[in-house]
Amino acid sequence: MRYLYVVSVLLLGTLCPIEVLSAPNNTKQIVLEAESFLESSQPVEIKKGCVLVQKNDWLRYKVNIPSAGRYKVEVFGGKSKVGIWIEDYIFNTDGRTYNITGNLKLSTKSSGLFSGMVDGSPLNEGVHDIKIHSKGKLKIDRILFTRIQKHHISPRILEQNMSGDNWELVWSDEFEKEGLPDTNNWSYNIGNWGWGNNELQYYRDANTNNSRVENGNLIIQATKDDKTGEWSSARLTTQGKASFTYGKIEFRAKVPTTRGTWAAGWLLGESYRDEVSWPYCGEIDVLECVGFEIDDVTGNGLNHATCHTRAYYFKQGNQIGSDTALLAMNTTYHTYAVEWYPDVIYGLIDGVRYYTYDKNANQLEWPFNNPQSIIVNLAIGGGWGGAKGLADNLKDPQYIIDYVRVYQLK
Repeated sequence: MRYLYVVSVLLLGTLCPIEVLSAPNNTKQIVLEAESFLESSQPVEIKKGCVLVQKNDWLRYKVNIPSAGRYKVEVFGGKSKVGIWIEDYIFNTDGRTYNITGNLKLSTKSSGLFSGMVDGSPLNEGVHDIKIHSKGKLKIDRILFTRIQKHHISPRILEQNMSGDNWELVWSDEFEKEGLPDTNNWSYNIGNWGWGNNELQYYRDANTNNSRVENGNLIIQATKDDKTGEWSSARLTTQGKASFTYGKIEFRAKVPTTRGTWAAGWLLGESYRDEVSWPYCGEIDVLECVGFEIDDVTGNGLNHATCHTRAYYFKQGNQIGSDTALLAMNTTYHTYAVEWYPDVIYGLIDGVRYYTYDKNANQLEWPFNNPQSIIVNLAIGGGWGGAKGLADNLKDPQYIIDYVRVYQLK
């Protein structure tokens, strides 16, 4: 359900009411008037409510976000063929650059105005210091943030016992009911903002072209629009339904081949709200396969297991991970798993351990005493999946999951 409300934007140290434009379908909108910036990279020209910026210019704002969720971001302005992108948490203490929109594609209207739009940008509740970066000369009139998906806290936290001799099943989805995935178990992350990795696809909400249960399997399929050339796919998560602390988590699956695909089954900290949450919240990658590492004919390739924490993560180049070779990954089911104990995490393939993460001296090394949500998704391109480009013959790749299971020891 969507709502309409008026919020305030913090400008020049005072709270100033911002008038909300007419909002169809009762959507929640936050409006930034472009000329109300706090500072810029160089003096800018303001004409008829538009700010004229040059290439590599930026404008800084403070935005008060009233509720956590995923937002549609729209930029309106004068006729232009260049793009912009939005940076969040510009004063973060980790020296990170949080691009929450990717490059906003601009489309010119008959009136001479342009608009650029992206869906799914994650924003937590509270005041955000942001910058609007220009990739060229353009006039900006206003920026709209519309919440399209509210953040929901998982109502069930399952903490598994990890002492005993036998594994006991405590949660699973066997994917037996045809049609859309079971909404008791899964929700959808939606949008095309790049997902922190410059990914190409739009993750759709509840669309059987991209996610469906069929013949006892969950099928996540990426599809390319023949007219626009744009990709869509699906990213399912238990967040908002259930999250887990400890246990053995299994994904029995077949993964796609072909350069440009990036299939994943993983866990993300329940405390994730937006990009500054990561990697403090922790991430456990159980199944992670990129198409350029898998032979298109034989299906032989690699799977990667990795844990990301504030002390060890890939964007600072010291992540702790391991990979293992597998046969016929696209035609044979393999069981990808982790055994997650209070002080160590093991990665397994078909019951054989090949990975250990045991850095647990403090919270920065070990955020894994806190709940995690399960995620399954198929990305196209991105910093890793697209590192060697997309194959010309990439068409409708499928990620096929027989089941997802969580066990405890008894």
